[in-house]
Amino acid sequence: MGGVANRPRLWAVGISRLRDLFVDIASEYEGRADVRVVSRGFEDAVREIAAAGSERPDVVVAGGSNGAYLKTRASAPVVLINPTGFDVMHALARARREAESVALVTHGEAPEEVRRFAAAYGIEVVFASYHTTQDAQDCVLDLRDRGVGAVVGPGLVTDLAARAGMGAVFLYSPASIRAAFDTALELAQATRGEAVRRQRLDNLLQHMRDGVVALDASGRVEAINRRLADVLGIDSASAVGRRLLDLAPDLAGAVPDADGDALESVRGVSYVVHRGPLAGHGATAGTVLTFQEAMAVERLDRTVRSRRRAQQFTARYRLDDLIGECASIERVRTLVRRYAKSDATVLILGESGTGKEMVAQSMHHLSTRRDFAFVAINCGAFPEALLESELFGYEEGAFTGARKGGKAGLIEAAHRGTLFLDEIGEMPLPLQSRLLRVLQEREVVRLGSTEPTRVDIRVVAATHRALTEGVAAGTFRADLYYRLNILSIALPPLRERPTDVFPLAAELLSQAARRESRLGSVITDRSVAQQMLGHVIEPLRRYTWPGNVRELQNVIERIAVELADAAEEGAFEVLGTSGTSGTSSASSVSGASLVGGEVSGVLSHDVLRTIAPELFAAHGRSKKSALTLRERSRHIEADEIRAALAAANGDRDAVCKALGISKTTLWRKLNASQ
Repeated sequence: MGGVANRPRLWAVGISRLRDLFVDIASEYEGRADVRVVSRGFEDAVREIAAAGSERPDVVVAGGSNGAYLKTRASAPVVLINPTGFDVMHALARARREAESVALVTHGEAPEEVRRFAAAYGIEVVFASYHTTQDAQDCVLDLRDRGVGAVVGPGLVTDLAARAGMGAVFLYSPASIRAAFDTALELAQATRGEAVRRQRLDNLLQHMRDGVVALDASGRVEAINRRLADVLGIDSASAVGRRLLDLAPDLAGAVPDADGDALESVRGVSYVVHRGPLAGHGATAGTVLTFQEAMAVERLDRTVRSRRRAQQFTARYRLDDLIGECASIERVRTLVRRYAKSDATVLILGESGTGKEMVAQSMHHLSTRRDFAFVAINCGAFPEALLESELFGYEEGAFTGARKGGKAGLIEAAHRGTLFLDEIGEMPLPLQSRLLRVLQEREVVRLGSTEPTRVDIRVVAATHRALTEGVAAGTFRADLYYRLNILSIALPPLRERPTDVFPLAAELLSQAARRESRLGSVITDRSVAQQMLGHVIEPLRRYTWPGNVRELQNVIERIAVELADAAEEGAFEVLGTSGTSGTSSASSVSGASLVGGEVSGVLSHDVLRTIAPELFAAHGRSKKSALTLRERSRHIEADEIRAALAAANGDRDAVCKALGISKTTLWRKLNASQ
């Protein structure tokens, strides 16, 4: 029974002779379709199709005027029977055997190819046509009065001709009926397949967590899921075919005017509304609207961030990001490349803001561990108990609030990669001993566990403090210091490399422009940024930058905001490409104009003094002038020692021998200049 129910339903609708042909041929399709012969015509057939309900036909087969009538009124697709050229020839030949004068009567005009066929073969045929039953009756009587002896036509015409005493030849052949049945069967299968696809899509639509509606080009609903219908207080079934804004007028302001996303309020709830095109036959045929609750988006964002955090232990900076051309920065680059080839622990020394983590990340990128994690942690940013659990991890039940199943620490997360310990000088003493064991044994024990876990890590530590002073004061373990200080890199403060201030500032301004859309079209590269900063570079160079590159970045951000506002107000004007000069209409505000597509002016000192007054404060102009003679001597000695270390490829024994000092004196003099 299931197979019968799934077969396409074909209704063959016809009366008289066509019905008899249907009955003869229907049995041939028993295995492929459920064929029903309906002996009704015109309005009676329309009513029977409508009354069939769930048993309505997939496709109707009919011919002549009856078929034309059903095609425009029936609630199911209709396939018309089209006589073949052979049918016409054969029927006309039969008619000529019965009478000298023959007529071909068709519903609508006779096909042109039939007329050409009759003319080509010299067959005298009277062509006539009809549209209604009355037309057919009048036509047959007229032909009889004109002396036509035989009529070729569909069932209605041949029945009328026979009653009028004329010869009657039925136009349709079994072959044309079979062709119509085959076409109807293909159409039924395609229609059923499309219905199944639409049902699946509707099921998918109904199971979506977001509200979704598909609109045609006129804004009428093609499909809507229950979730959105419930929000709008409408019936999803009755909404199809009606304009969405008629169903929910308050959506008028919530639908984006163009494709994209918008945050809108619907019935007092915030939604992220997405508008996209609904394609059909290669062209845009409508619109798809998706309504996603803003709160759900926020929750999902938090979930994704928390899950991705463990996957985002990556190094963003490379050695090319270390801007500067002075000798000390070149020495740093040389050491980074050299130390990247080793797995030995590195200690990076430098004041806050000199770029210690950038150097660590650059070294990781150049190392053989580049494809694995770069895990960074600030040892001074956590309380002791929290730092311990973050670094070493813990087992389930190790302490109140411990996560079920435990948690791997950052040392384990860095397995096969690099562990960067920033501000190592701030690490509490109890943890220093645990870290020392990790460095010595390359294994870690979680809190609450007795089983060690082997780890393969490269450790890079950084500090702005003199660790030797911590060792002397008893706040930093000497054995840990010597374990960390195997390879070392000392980063010079910004005040010691004034020639790098300009390229650094230009690069930072160029980066700020890429983040600020209002400024991106004005500052297109570093050369334009340099022109922008040209008039204020001296105050930038004179300043001692106690916050180093980080403080410079803060000042550049203020400059970028000032320039972005000026750009938004139209202060920058392209004066041409021929190189002619000119003055911007807003030069009094920004001190800048564009000539030949490039910047010829820069910020004024007055504007810079307003947004960065610290650059002009007396105490910030020259720290070197405030140094005592003893302090200057220490800096000079330290520079000489660093240069000697670089020349000796880091060989401390050779440097101590060359300078005639002990290792203790060497490190004391280096750290005394920090």
